[in-house]
Amino acid sequence: MSNSTPASGGVTDDPIRIGTMLYTLVEPHRGHEVEYNRWYERDHFYAGCQIGAFNFSGARFVATAPMKAHRYPTQGEALVADPQTGTYLGVYYVLDGHHDEWNRWAVDQVNVLHAAGRMFEHRDHIHTGLYRFEWEQRRDEDGVPAELTLDRRFPGMVSVFMEPSGDATGADLGAWVCDTYLPRVLPGSPVASVLGFSPLPLLADAPGDVPRGETLDERVVLMCFIDDDPSASFEDVFAPLGAAAEAAGVGRVLWASPFIGTVPGTDTYTDQLWEA
Repeated sequence: MSNSTPASGGVTDDPIRIGTMLYTLVEPHRGHEVEYNRWYERDHFYAGCQIGAFNFSGARFVATAPMKAHRYPTQGEALVADPQTGTYLGVYYVLDGHHDEWNRWAVDQVNVLHAAGRMFEHRDHIHTGLYRFEWEQRRDEDGVPAELTLDRRFPGMVSVFMEPSGDATGADLGAWVCDTYLPRVLPGSPVASVLGFSPLPLLADAPGDVPRGETLDERVVLMCFIDDDPSASFEDVFAPLGAAAEAAGVGRVLWASPFIGTVPGTDTYTDQLWEA
């Protein structure tokens, strides 16, 4: 298991590498979905993250009602009380070696935005966390590098949270996913790239509306980028993952969900977020 990126184009030591990821899953209050979408993409996506030094890539995803129908487990777990909550997802990559600098700036910046009245009250944080990049598994030998996965604007993405079981550690679970499970299911599938991450702590003075996790130390988070609508590959590749991990005695799935990319500058999908 390795986080090394194969060289291409004559570059043998790529200087732009993912160090850490910010993952923020939010539920807008019903009736405020258009207003929330516009506030986030036209202000907060930039003011809260992208203008910061070392934050080199970001993207937004949405889980429509049909996407949420694929989620599992169906009962609440440690990640979320209700697995059906969590509609809009923002993901950001931070340059390797600069996490502490960026993290300090990010918390200070969001506190400034709170003080300036530039936050949005009609939404709930479902999960916001910081994660260290550990490894990538590409379907194709010369596939999209990890650092470009957000900019590639894949049609679909699947996010999976797992935790180890028995005597396994998070590293054991990640190694099993990367080296055993994915090589069996990626060839010939629409899943182009899977990135593995491990948790990092939030700063103590992060805004109070950001929930804190109590048992994050050994989790494995997967970001899986799909060449097509993620529904089919979710059922073929990711729906069996939980049972396979349990059968292997290495872990279990806490929460898994397909997403599609938002369409910046539009209100696309805001009328498809929940069942009527």
